[in-house]
Amino acid sequence: MGLIQAAVGAVGGVLADQWKDFYTVPDGLPSTAALFAAVPQGTNAGRGSNTKGSSNIITNGSKIVVPEGYGLLLMQDGKITGFAAEAGGYEWQSDDLNSKSIFSGGGLVESLIKQSWERFKFGGQPGSQQAAFFVSLKELPDNRFGTQSEIYWDDGFLNTQVGAVTRGSYTLKIVDPILFVKNFVPASYLQSGQVFDFTDLDNAAASQLFNEVVGSLAPAFSLYSNDPAKGNRITKLQQDSIGFAKSLSDAVENAYQWKSDRGLAIVKTAIVSIEYDANTRELLKTVQRADALMGSRGNSNLQASVAQGMQSAGENGGAAGMMGIGMASGMMGGLGGLQQPVAPAAPAAEDPVAKLKKAKEMLDLGLITQSDYDALKSKALGL
Repeated sequence: MGLIQAAVGAVGGVLADQWKDFYTVPDGLPSTAALFAAVPQGTNAGRGSNTKGSSNIITNGSKIVVPEGYGLLLMQDGKITGFAAEAGGYEWQSDDLNSKSIFSGGGLVESLIKQSWERFKFGGQPGSQQAAFFVSLKELPDNRFGTQSEIYWDDGFLNTQVGAVTRGSYTLKIVDPILFVKNFVPASYLQSGQVFDFTDLDNAAASQLFNEVVGSLAPAFSLYSNDPAKGNRITKLQQDSIGFAKSLSDAVENAYQWKSDRGLAIVKTAIVSIEYDANTRELLKTVQRADALMGSRGNSNLQASVAQGMQSAGENGGAAGMMGIGMASGMMGGLGGLQQPVAPAAPAAEDPVAKLKKAKEMLDLGLITQSDYDALKSKALGL
């Protein structure tokens, strides 16, 4: 009975596989799909007449249409046999006996008789496995990253270690599809009906990439803030999506060899938030105050402050207050080329006669006592 079933299955499968087919992209794909099998129209939403063909055999003469932004990867018995990176229509041709068809000039003997015999030996199934996969060559969005606690790095601008909690997303691109499939994609995704999606929470390979990105954030921040070409400003991170993406991609490559081993690269980043720790926030406030005192605006602020101080000192502290302001403005003169107000020249010393005359007038007006006058007189005459 088994022999009869195998024979019937072999002949039936051969007849079904004689049809040429039309392979396209499956319906309902997410925008983040990276790798998926091409599907024949006969099984795509029920269209076409050939619904009994083998799922792992592509008949010679079948047409495969590659959309813009995708590459076509061909496999025979588990091995990559071809790749096309340009959009357009392609025709499948193989020397494998199971691909031969009477509709593509394969001949009656090879296309029917020999195929039937070969499949009979494998219990009615074809003894080969052929597949066509589409690989996305676009930027794949919505790959997210985030840290639950602070990460720390040495910052070139602040010249110390800083820490922050951060989250955001990045776009990913498959820059070498052959490396990607050979070295990274699990075998479970190399079959019909499976979709490799980097954003799929059940995709263990994608989860590994997430962990590696989080582990590379601190080195990426350090690379960015210590790059003189970026001005060493961590505050530019959220405005420089491409610049930080390069730093992140370099950090990932240095640690995990994404590009050289897996054919993957980070293209752009979008940092949603950076929450610095308390020490870093205080440092940034200090930097902001220092920035506000630089240049012409800082000179204007300083002069206005000194003028206000001189006015207050004159009102409240007399000559002693004015002397204090003079000392303060002298100290401020050492701040990075800031202009300082010129202090008024000290008045010329009065002669003793003039001092005694003024003291006598004050005594007559009752402004000082006789003892005060006598003391001033002794001091003026050097007694």
